[in-house]
Amino acid sequence: MDYQKTTLNQGLSATSPLSTEEAPVKYCLYARKSTEDDEKQALSIDSQIKEMEELAEKIGLEVVETKKESHSAKKSGDRPIFNKLIDGIKQGLYQGILTWAPDRLSRNAGDLGILVDLIDYGHLREIRTYGQNFSNKPNDKFLLMILCSQAKLENDCKSENVKRGLRAKCAMGWRPGLPPLGYLHDKYADKGKRKVLLDPKRAPIIKQMFEKVAYESMRGRQLFHWLNYKIKFRSRAGKRITLSTIYQILSEHFYYGKFEYPKGSSNWYKGGYEPIITEELFNQVRAKLLVSPRRHPGTNEYDFTKLFTCGNCGSGITAEEKFKKISDGTRRRYVYYHCSRFKNEKCNEKYIREEELLKQLLEIIDKIDVDEIKLETKMEREIMRYRKFYYGVLNQVGKIEKRPIDVDIRNYAKYVLIEGSRDEKREILNCLRSKLELKDKTLYLKITGKII
Repeated sequence: MDYQKTTLNQGLSATSPLSTEEAPVKYCLYARKSTEDDEKQALSIDSQIKEMEELAEKIGLEVVETKKESHSAKKSGDRPIFNKLIDGIKQGLYQGILTWAPDRLSRNAGDLGILVDLIDYGHLREIRTYGQNFSNKPNDKFLLMILCSQAKLENDCKSENVKRGLRAKCAMGWRPGLPPLGYLHDKYADKGKRKVLLDPKRAPIIKQMFEKVAYESMRGRQLFHWLNYKIKFRSRAGKRITLSTIYQILSEHFYYGKFEYPKGSSNWYKGGYEPIITEELFNQVRAKLLVSPRRHPGTNEYDFTKLFTCGNCGSGITAEEKFKKISDGTRRRYVYYHCSRFKNEKCNEKYIREEELLKQLLEIIDKIDVDEIKLETKMEREIMRYRKFYYGVLNQVGKIEKRPIDVDIRNYAKYVLIEGSRDEKREILNCLRSKLELKDKTLYLKITGKII
């Protein structure tokens, strides 16, 4: 009884009128093809429709609608077109489904259960495929469940088979995926059997990189300049080598003939390819790079870092502090903002003191339209918080809501930039609707293509 109620809540009826049973079946033609690799052998959607339309015409089936979609059927309730098909059956728009094969309808237990329920309650009178018919008969429903369950079993087994195949490939000495810079796949071999070959153009350069670090004590930026500006080294895609890629190369075990797969699994394999360097050279490089960590610009939290961009090269703006000893024995701290030179190592944007930067920010706040500062909600929240505290101390809580909120947004923003905490200053600048750029020691606010 509980099961019947659940089905009724889903829009199904426990009984079907006799007139519906005797009426001719109206079919909906459903075609599906997943874009995933596991269904590359399935007929295309157009081919499925053509095959089933010819069958319908041959045996005289009434097809009232055709639905098609490109979507995986591994998860239940995840296909929008299939869900519309189910809704149409519940509404009585059609009583039969015409499809190329059972696995086009379901590869999971959830969707299969919905189809069987529709058959049990008489809403779905027939599922017809290219070679089989399934109606409200015990053997037909059992066979339908067997075929769709077999499709689900294939999906479940594929994942295990792929993992087993990858482990076997690793045991043979070939790491799955694209090899690192300095190696190439044998493009003439069959997929899955491609060996890894040395890249005659790039492998010698990779070896020189390790040697320059080990024997000449070169650092990352020195290698960056040597690769990109001296020898014009380029990746397989024809792009320059970034600094992060250089350090990634110098930490890659693959180059001396060992690899870990998957990453972080502690499963190490001996490669079946020719190594570029020796393990001793790799360890020398790692020892050279394992120095005490240095504090880089931007490690400290400054008031205005990561809020502007460089107007010359588009890199971010970072900061660093300097200390100057005064004649009275004290030290004075200065903060300078400058281009991080991430996109252009040779960017010539000049340094600017924090005091000068703040002065320019205040001038910008004076010039811009108040609508550029999205502070209304924040200001109202802060004012109400202050009022609750102030009137609460004076035991005049009832007067909180009576006084109108009348605060100048521009003055409030300037006050926070001068007296606020670091987080408050950042929040104010993040409220600006336009981007800030620093160029030639001058701060600009870009508004819809214009510069203020």
